[in-house]
Amino acid sequence: MSTDDTSQVSDAATTTGDGPTRADRVRQVTVLIGAVVAIAGAAVGSGAAGGQPIQDAAGGALAADATVLAPDSPAFSIWSVIYAGLAVFAVYQALPAQATNDRLRSVSWWVLASMLLNAAWIGVIQGGWLWLSVVVIALLVAVLAVILVRLVRIPAGGWFESLVTDGTVGLYLGWASVATLADVAATLTAEDIGTSADASIWGVVVLGAGTALAIAYAIFAASRPTVAIAIGLAMAWGIGWISAGRFNGPLIDETVAVAAAVAAAVALVAPLVTVGMRRRG
Repeated sequence: MSTDDTSQVSDAATTTGDGPTRADRVRQVTVLIGAVVAIAGAAVGSGAAGGQPIQDAAGGALAADATVLAPDSPAFSIWSVIYAGLAVFAVYQALPAQATNDRLRSVSWWVLASMLLNAAWIGVIQGGWLWLSVVVIALLVAVLAVILVRLVRIPAGGWFESLVTDGTVGLYLGWASVATLADVAATLTAEDIGTSADASIWGVVVLGAGTALAIAYAIFAASRPTVAIAIGLAMAWGIGWISAGRFNGPLIDETVAVAAAVAAAVALVAPLVTVGMRRRG
């Protein structure tokens, strides 16, 4: 079924008329418990609840002044919003009334996998294994991309479900995409691949790739405004703080700062344009 076809399906169609199965109940309970464990572990591991902050792990490879693509420190506050959204999602999908929700059946296991991968990424970073962290975060983005495809194909059963699923996953995917750029840059820098003279050039190139990715997300998710706009907001937030960090130092690079500002603007505007065009069409 095409995206155009599914966009015409009634919101009420996301819940089947059959009663919940044992597999439904197992899924609901497992995702709820797994989410609690994963979120708690990630919060502690990231420094949000007593652990070592990510910026200080791996010899400071992901610190705000470590590379030209490192977001300034305030950028990481978005995790509080994402974790809150994931917690609400875990509770929402566990409600008895949502046991036969086809949309939640389709994405819940994948959302749990993403949370476990996020916790694994934090553990890998704390261990200082930067190359492995790139692999893990790439898998995280891939899992979130699978969820995006499924959310686009199956309509939400109302505005609240859309906010809980599309809004949370959108912020998560957008931020994880920016974090991937920063992680790759940190790994290459830590391994002395490239020189400081090349930093501005490859920084602009990577930001160009990030901009293209933001546009691709906006085009693909245009039929689901909540997720499209949430992705754009998160990417604009993360890339915008890259720009702020390069303008204000201590690692100043005006070339990267301007490129990041442009990329952040594109990430913010692209979903508004694609959503608007779809509605007019």
